[in-house]
Amino acid sequence: MSHKPGLLDGIRIIDLTRVLAGPYCTQMLGDLGADVIKIEAPGRGDDTRHWGPPFTAAPDGERGEAAYFLSANRNKRSLTLNLKSEKGMEILKGLIRQGDVLVENFRTGTLARWGLDYETLQELRPGLIYCAITGYGNDGPYKDRAGYDFMVQAMGGFMSVTGPADGEMNRAGIAIADLATGMFASSAILAALFARERTGEGQYIDMALLDSQVALMSYVASNYLVSGELPGRFGNGHPNIVPYQEFQARDQQFAFACGNDNQWRKFCTAVSHPEWITDERFATNTARLANRSTVVAMLNELFATRDAAEWMALCDEVGIPSAPINNMAQVFENEQVQARQTRIDVPHPTAGSVPLVNSPLKIPTTPTSVRYPPPTLGQHTTEILQSLLGYDGAAIETLKNENVI
Repeated sequence: MSHKPGLLDGIRIIDLTRVLAGPYCTQMLGDLGADVIKIEAPGRGDDTRHWGPPFTAAPDGERGEAAYFLSANRNKRSLTLNLKSEKGMEILKGLIRQGDVLVENFRTGTLARWGLDYETLQELRPGLIYCAITGYGNDGPYKDRAGYDFMVQAMGGFMSVTGPADGEMNRAGIAIADLATGMFASSAILAALFARERTGEGQYIDMALLDSQVALMSYVASNYLVSGELPGRFGNGHPNIVPYQEFQARDQQFAFACGNDNQWRKFCTAVSHPEWITDERFATNTARLANRSTVVAMLNELFATRDAAEWMALCDEVGIPSAPINNMAQVFENEQVQARQTRIDVPHPTAGSVPLVNSPLKIPTTPTSVRYPPPTLGQHTTEILQSLLGYDGAAIETLKNENVI
């Protein structure tokens, strides 16, 4: 496949991450054109290679690639390497010397115990950007704990505000702390690359799942810090805006919101309820917040008189936000999702073709592209050792026999 060079063309990422936060970060950088070398343990690889079903089909009838792994590992080349061996460490150091960014998500201090602390890394590769992703960061009483998304959603306050007001607390349906940390890490790496262009200096980036989760609490955290009042749970409702939730139409639920008082007035006029505009209980968002249950009840009574599609058509006509509540099949059938090419089908060495969610980074002047499908385990080991480190076939065969690769 021929592609225009990406924005990060010429940048090489040494990727020592696995599972989700780190791989999602490096996939974003790969989508932007970076050369991402994913280093995996021989024989097993990234844990998520085994997180299925579902798996793709393989031509020999064996189990293929896990869909979970496919979601976060395109635009990478896979090299297997035994980092517990002396020769494996030599290879890693050789790759670092030719890298621009090193990303890892081992337990805090692991690379330092291997003799690869930040200062040593700078000696190996002056100007290297080193990003460590952990559960709780490089300092503090929890720095040695293993980080798991579920635990961080619980500890970081997310679950306390997620779920129905009269029901159980819930975690998000996705690993939101992992994914957010990956996105924050990629932003930090991009800023460090920009600074290096001006100064030539490397950076040490210390990313923590817990920090990212607390940061994601955003206005909910700000509400607490300003008021001192613990936020509650509102189901699909909003702590600061009413109406802003799902409502029951005659046939099904749909999402509806009036984000400001002007939208509320437009809606009340469109549904022939001008009295709601002047009623002091509903006239302002502050008043509607105070009378949330009354507003929700009267809107559910109104919406029950027509199908959801009719209400959404009316909302479109007058400029009020509304949306269907789609399952994943409906998401990929949606005309806007299709118009934005959100699904892509990519050739794969064992599966023939795999469907992927495309990069959300739409940059028409320099588009992202899929140069490599999610790799099979060790698919590019020989290629990388030969092209970057100069190993010949005999030397590579010896490394295989010694279980280094």
